[in-house]
Amino acid sequence: MPNARYKVRVTKDSLVFSSGHFITFNGDHCERIHGHNYRVAVEVEGPLDANSYVFDFIALRDQAQALVNELDHRMLLPTRSPLILLEDDGPNILARYRDRRWSFPREECVLLPVPNTTAELLADYLAARLRAAWTDLGLTLPALMRVEVEESFGQSGQVEWHRDEV
Repeated sequence: MPNARYKVRVTKDSLVFSSGHFITFNGDHCERIHGHNYRVAVEVEGPLDANSYVFDFIALRDQAQALVNELDHRMLLPTRSPLILLEDDGPNILARYRDRRWSFPREECVLLPVPNTTAELLADYLAARLRAAWTDLGLTLPALMRVEVEESFGQSGQVEWHRDEV
């Protein structure tokens, strides 16, 4: 169908991760450490391939699951924050915000290349990792991708990415 748009979406009970985090806001505030049971959804749009797929559901689910598993039961720390400073402290990661300090076992942390561990930036991180994985596999990137990270029921952040046509 020439005017049809095709998309697939995966969101499963297994695409969840429980993690701790804290964010900075308003330039001079830092939340207390807390956690969420995050839920992830991934949607891709594009033309149908030779199999009449936009993208293989199983591959999409499995790739998203692998990333979610990396974040599960971890402390999420931003490596690009101008306000939260991270230091190597032997077997631990030391996080500092002004006069507050936290020490976390390194193996229980995920250091994320983001300025803040908001739902929006977690979605962007996951989207970038998925695109990198697909590129490494030699797959054509979809025309459009949406990744949503829900941190609690009815409260989520989303990123939408469009492939640039050359």
